[in-house]
Amino acid sequence: MSNKTYLIAGGSSGIGLELVKKLSAAGNRVVVLSRNGDSLAGLPNVSFLPKNILTGDLAEDELPDALDGVAYCPGSINLKPFRSLKPEAFLEDFQINVLGAIKVLQASQKAMKNAGNASVVLFSTVAVRQGMAFHASIAAAKGAVEGLARSLAAEWAPAIRVNCIAPSLTDTPLAARLLSSEEKKEAAGVRHPLKRVGTAEEVASLAFFLLSENSTWMTGQVIGLDGGMSSLKV
Repeated sequence: MSNKTYLIAGGSSGIGLELVKKLSAAGNRVVVLSRNGDSLAGLPNVSFLPKNILTGDLAEDELPDALDGVAYCPGSINLKPFRSLKPEAFLEDFQINVLGAIKVLQASQKAMKNAGNASVVLFSTVAVRQGMAFHASIAAAKGAVEGLARSLAAEWAPAIRVNCIAPSLTDTPLAARLLSSEEKKEAAGVRHPLKRVGTAEEVASLAFFLLSENSTWMTGQVIGLDGGMSSLKV
């Protein structure tokens, strides 16, 4: 897996940044679409495309002619009681998680077809499969992401594979408020059968595999990476 070209939306922090580092270290060219590219300084073969995908459009001619893979990493964590969630909150989560992904994938579809055997990685949450209190807005949005992934996997086969990772709480800047102390990390960790929260590097490793030629017979899958939370009771 080298000498390929990838587009990583939201690749300047958290899981996205760890994925960019892995792709770059393997000798690939990586285009990062993000609002800020300071964290990318010094990474070889990495170029920065400044863009707020929620407020701006992405055109085909802004991207390389061929893309071997695309990962859409932006997300949100909006945990509130259902009664206090206004329609605007549902719309914001939908825009970040679903409409943003749609914009990126529509703009990059032609380039992925040009590459042949391209791969897409999207991100859901364990809260879609495992019902959780206070997760109504984000679970609704991520449920749509899972539906989008399966639909596109069918529509784009066999030229483009589409898979989705559904993590549980992961130690990233996005989750900083929930994991701001060792006590909070421990409390969150014990809810999982493996008794800890995940790391950005662990999730990025799975995304790296799904973008690689080692997963060429896998498409339309939603893969739980959640410390056993979605399937085990211990």
